[in-house]
Amino acid sequence: MMIGQFFRHAKLLTSAAALLAATAGAAWAVASLDAPNTDGELVMRRLTPEQYRQIVTDVFGKTITLGGRFEPDQRYNGLLALGTGVVSATPTAIEQYEGMARVVADQVVSPERRDTLIPCKPGNAKAADESCATAFLTRAGRLLYRRPLTADETRSWVGVANESATALKDFYAGLSTSLSTMMVSMPFLFRQEIAVPDAAHPGVYHMTDYAKASRISFFLWNTAPDDELLRAAEKGELETQKGMAKQVDRLLASPRLEAGVRAFFTDMLGFSDFDSLAKDRAIYPKFSGKVSRQSEEQTLRTIVDLLVSNGGDYRDLFTTRKTFLTTTLASIYRVPLPRVTPNTTDDAWQPYEFPADSPRVGILSQASFLALHSHPGRSSPTVRGKALREILLCQKVPNPPGDVDFKVVQDTSNPIFKTARKRLGAHANEPMCAGCHKITDPLGLALENFDSAGEFRGAENGEAIDPSGTFDGVKFTNAAELARILHDNPNIPTCVVNRLYTYGTGRPLLKSEGPAVDELKAAFAKDGYKFTQLMRHIALSDALYRVPTPPKLLDRSTAALPAGFGKEAQQ
Repeated sequence: MMIGQFFRHAKLLTSAAALLAATAGAAWAVASLDAPNTDGELVMRRLTPEQYRQIVTDVFGKTITLGGRFEPDQRYNGLLALGTGVVSATPTAIEQYEGMARVVADQVVSPERRDTLIPCKPGNAKAADESCATAFLTRAGRLLYRRPLTADETRSWVGVANESATALKDFYAGLSTSLSTMMVSMPFLFRQEIAVPDAAHPGVYHMTDYAKASRISFFLWNTAPDDELLRAAEKGELETQKGMAKQVDRLLASPRLEAGVRAFFTDMLGFSDFDSLAKDRAIYPKFSGKVSRQSEEQTLRTIVDLLVSNGGDYRDLFTTRKTFLTTTLASIYRVPLPRVTPNTTDDAWQPYEFPADSPRVGILSQASFLALHSHPGRSSPTVRGKALREILLCQKVPNPPGDVDFKVVQDTSNPIFKTARKRLGAHANEPMCAGCHKITDPLGLALENFDSAGEFRGAENGEAIDPSGTFDGVKFTNAAELARILHDNPNIPTCVVNRLYTYGTGRPLLKSEGPAVDELKAAFAKDGYKFTQLMRHIALSDALYRVPTPPKLLDRSTAALPAGFGKEAQQ
């Protein structure tokens, strides 16, 4: 039953519906923006599905399941993290949030969990108990809201619990009603960043300690702050560089850093597109949903192993031959993968290193990149080249004109133009096409030895594939040589610094932040391009928490905040 229907049925519209309108419903309208902030205003970001799931797990445990589904996020400037700053949702999305909140709340107060998750027992389970409701809701609210509840919020949420418990003659039903309503409120669903004037810099604002704690935690762990980080914010420890460094280093040393690194690269590499990836099974019979999922996981395991477990050079992602395989993926790569034990399953991951003479070098030769950036029935040098430039070099490639004829390119059975290189050569003769194809096709053609499913091939339609080309004036003969050129290209580390910084801020890079980001790039190079060190530099950068203009977003959203929020939440 949806929350609105429940309240109408129970005749409890007065306090609960009013509070929900103040903390959630109004926010959807008041805070809606057409695009992420580009002038330095505060960012209000909607939780991603993974962040929502992880917060529920962190607060209530791994056994809690979610009901419903999430609306897909929007990608902006190459990142979903920037798209979440476009604060909007359809009525259907709000209904889904309500449904999930009800499912979660009912599990929390269920007989098998209440003794563990609720820190007290009511005097009478068939009546309201203000003291016990207050103890639970303030404790859960602090973690869900990523800050302590204000006095007004506490009174409101406890009031909802009491009123519902009295009407239903069930303390736990009342607690469930209040918790589920809290979980569709704006302070939970949105990462609100509150700013205060910077005493040392007139006219400049910086985030409150609780906002800093959230930004650090979501940046490094992709979830809400834990209890220790919230306590550090409460004590004012995040106001000093020493206090910040202590918490940042703690988060970096935690196994949970892997989740944060995975979240960033999943976003940067566009892995959300795996949800809709499909291949023509008549042409690529080996490619399946399992292969698709394992291709994504292979690349993420490669990244985490190199950058987190071994503290490696980010650029080595393009030249490493070390990875992880299952027997399923090994069939795609056509390599032997002996079972570690007789009981090893096909889905068991094993470390694997491609030999020196293998064409498989770096993440660009892995099935994730090759399959994701191809058509269902054929490879595409143009799509792959465009992806490489935009995703990994941060170079914008214009979209093709709407009236372009792609018949020659799409005709893979053409008896004259047997290979993609020849078909593209004939297509690119058109003046309107030549410019873009010059910057995409040489890179994509280097990967033509790999078909749309990521399998190696030496020829197409009986004619040998030529993967040679030139990139930035440097010649290469195959994908392995291109990988080395990319490894040494200065735009590769520059791009990841820009991406990671904007991922952390949730908005495009500002001109005023140029010097600070240049310092980050210099530090990245000095550290040997160690990715986790880059994360540390960004997390400790004053620029990440400074708001260079008055925080107008807070002014726009004030009408949607609970009474007292602007005062107590900034303490």
